[in-house]
Amino acid sequence: MIYFRLYYKEGDTVKKAIFGGTFDPIHIGHVHIAYEALYNIHLDKVIFMPAGNPPNKTGKKITDAQTRYELVKMAVVKEPYFEISSYEINKKEKSYTYETVEFFSKMEPTTEWYFLIGVDSLMDLCNWKNIDRLLSSCRIIAYNRAGFSIEEILNQKRYIEQKFNKEIIFLDMPIIDVSSTGIRDSIKKGRNIDYLLPRGTEELIHKFHIYK
Repeated sequence: MIYFRLYYKEGDTVKKAIFGGTFDPIHIGHVHIAYEALYNIHLDKVIFMPAGNPPNKTGKKITDAQTRYELVKMAVVKEPYFEISSYEINKKEKSYTYETVEFFSKMEPTTEWYFLIGVDSLMDLCNWKNIDRLLSSCRIIAYNRAGFSIEEILNQKRYIEQKFNKEIIFLDMPIIDVSSTGIRDSIKKGRNIDYLLPRGTEELIHKFHIYK
């Protein structure tokens, strides 16, 4: 089942962004990114898309998809501008971004679609499967991440724009340097991580002893 709502009036131009990731677990850094994109790009909705079987995570241990989905769901359930989709976690085969965006574009052809990625992914974007089809289906929003200079980000942005004749939006925002890996490690060590997690998510992690 795919969870999202069609709420716009006929004739309106609706702008939605898909925010994909493993979210293992989702944390305040993810929520911060979503709100920065929402306000700065003037989006109507941000759809969180927990990854099911991502091709770039082959060989890495990832918490089961349904658990990660429930953690994200708790984080967004009371947020009026956020939604969640189970599209990718319901796929048995590998989930490629271009397929996800094309699916939503067909579902809502009048919606202006965006896709949120970190600048680390921007550096590797040319190697993504069917990148030309992805760029034809949506506009990429690349958000700031630690470890990259503005100069190298803008150089890569220009390179992709010239190569594919498509605009890349750079979201130069304050960085909250929180990692899911660090949160998982802290939980295993018995440290308090509640302040790093969205409302409701920390309760679920404690209740079911996730990451213990």
